[in-house]
Amino acid sequence: METLNFLMHGFGVALTPSNLMFAAIGSILGTLIGALPGLGPANGVAILIPLAFSLGLPADSALILLTSVYAGAMYGGRISSIMLNIPGDEPALMTTLDGYPMARQGKAAEALAISAIASFIGSFIATIGLILLAPILAKFALHFGPAEYFALFALAFATLGGVTGKNPVKTLLAAALGLMIATVGIDHNTGTPRYTFNTLELYEGVDFIIVLVGMFAISELMFFIEAHAGAGHQMVVLNKLRLKMSDIFHVLPTAIRGSVLGFVAGVLPGAGASLGSFICYTLEKRLLGNKAHFGEGDPRGVAAPEAGNNAAANGALVPMLTLGVPGSGTTAVLLAMLISLNITPGPMLFQQHADLVWGVIAALFVGNFILLLLNIPMVGIFVKLLSIRPMYLMPIVTLVASIGIYSLSHSAMDLYFMVAFGIFGYVLRKIEIPLVPVILGMLLGPEMETSMRHALTISDGSWNIFYSSGLSIGLWAIAILGLILPTVLGPLLRGKMNKARQHEGQKV
Repeated sequence: METLNFLMHGFGVALTPSNLMFAAIGSILGTLIGALPGLGPANGVAILIPLAFSLGLPADSALILLTSVYAGAMYGGRISSIMLNIPGDEPALMTTLDGYPMARQGKAAEALAISAIASFIGSFIATIGLILLAPILAKFALHFGPAEYFALFALAFATLGGVTGKNPVKTLLAAALGLMIATVGIDHNTGTPRYTFNTLELYEGVDFIIVLVGMFAISELMFFIEAHAGAGHQMVVLNKLRLKMSDIFHVLPTAIRGSVLGFVAGVLPGAGASLGSFICYTLEKRLLGNKAHFGEGDPRGVAAPEAGNNAAANGALVPMLTLGVPGSGTTAVLLAMLISLNITPGPMLFQQHADLVWGVIAALFVGNFILLLLNIPMVGIFVKLLSIRPMYLMPIVTLVASIGIYSLSHSAMDLYFMVAFGIFGYVLRKIEIPLVPVILGMLLGPEMETSMRHALTISDGSWNIFYSSGLSIGLWAIAILGLILPTVLGPLLRGKMNKARQHEGQKV
């Protein structure tokens, strides 16, 4: 009953005219960003964070805007998968297997509508799961002390291999780079300058929003210039929608099963939407067997991964809000937004900022309905975006990000830092070192250092405190598993995904 009261209060926050407007704007922008191959939700949220700051939005409005962008990008990723056979982001990869064959058969509108409905069901069920699970997990986390929090931060870094899907060694190297950047500036405990090189601008440390925009937006611009500076992609023709209620009921059981599986995958730190879409598609294919024609344009082959990846995206908010551990790359960026607002995600968030967290959860419901209403009648407009030449589009996106950065401090030095980190991010991506761990290292580094110092102060300098309780031992054990499992299962999972796509592509 208490949870229901909090949720009703959250709807009071989410349904104010201004927050409704930001939810609608975020949903539209997110869908547009998700439709563009390569950008994805993490880049979209990162690019728009400076805009939210420059507008001086209150915390609830800013977070509603960005979570709506996140949800919209998860919806939008399926547009290029179906129309171009190019996934908008990695979670949309499995949608290409049946979505593009449907489009080739003259059923592009039906595929887009089914994917939108499945995305709605996945997000709706996952949001209910978030409401039920998050408060319970937050109460459990109240038992954490400094040693347990240090182990929890270690768990966050250990599971990054699953979030990024990259080589664990490179992932840990990227996290170490982020931790190094986090130490730049004045040590708050001793007042000693660290790695400032007598440069005045570095005494306050490196603003992670500058690093965020530089590494994501500027490096993305460089990759677009390098690989996509030509004309827009050639796509199949969008037919007139002829979807029947029987078609919706046909895919409904698949969407519900995918939603539950996707939510479970999203809650697990490091699993993310990619795993959600893969297991939903694979298990549904095995469950239906010869009754389905997966890979040949079966609508259930569109509904399963779309429900799964959208449910996983909302599920990833559970560990981020309750433990301060991002469950995906995009939630790591949202974590940056919260920390920049002096709001620390974790077990106290539900007590200290109840209006904010329940307002955002209620906004997920509202935004989900907005996205469903947008993505069926307006899908033709979003499809047209795919024909815009990237050589025109990407500079506009970068200009918006640059204006947002400059508006924060009106310092040209911030723009120089942004470009420098953009070049640095481009180099890291070239050698296949993921960027998300760098950002996460910057974000969690100061809190991790504080927890370590508090624990050592309590124990009078003894390191035994870090494994003196059953809870901390359990967290260390999960961290070790999180470090080892992606090394073993990651290549196997990616190999199966690529093999499945190649096999189904040959059928088409």
